[in-house]
Amino acid sequence: MTQASLVLSLEDEAATAALAVRLAALCHGGAVIYLEGDLGAGKTTFCRYLLHALGHQGNVKSPTYTLVESYQLAELTVFHFDLYRLHDPEELEFMGVRDYFRADTLCLVEWPARGAPLLPAPDLALQLTRSGDVSRQLTVRSATVRGGQMMEQLQ
Repeated sequence: MTQASLVLSLEDEAATAALAVRLAALCHGGAVIYLEGDLGAGKTTFCRYLLHALGHQGNVKSPTYTLVESYQLAELTVFHFDLYRLHDPEELEFMGVRDYFRADTLCLVEWPARGAPLLPAPDLALQLTRSGDVSRQLTVRSATVRGGQMMEQLQ
């Protein structure tokens, strides 16, 4: 599939939360979503809004030190990865990373480039860029058929 992209402006946190709600409605069958951007771009914040939109009631902490946090929701298991502190992609092999990426799970991966080439291709890749104190530009890319379908519904 040819990679397609969509650029969205998120003026504030309310717009970010609203987009997370829209995306959550498309994730119930599972997906792989990469979150890219500089430190402080809002990757973990977006994951927090997405998890709450999916029904998680508790805190959402960044898995910076644990590498992965799991969330068992009523209809979906979510794995939230933060690979910022990953020193070698081979560390993912030791933790059995391939077992997390199943067709029926939602995997949110921050800093995915640090896990290459061991990670599967994403359905969607979200690139967050600061465009002010609270506003962000979000570039959404899809490289799979499922990701293309999800992106069409986000437009």
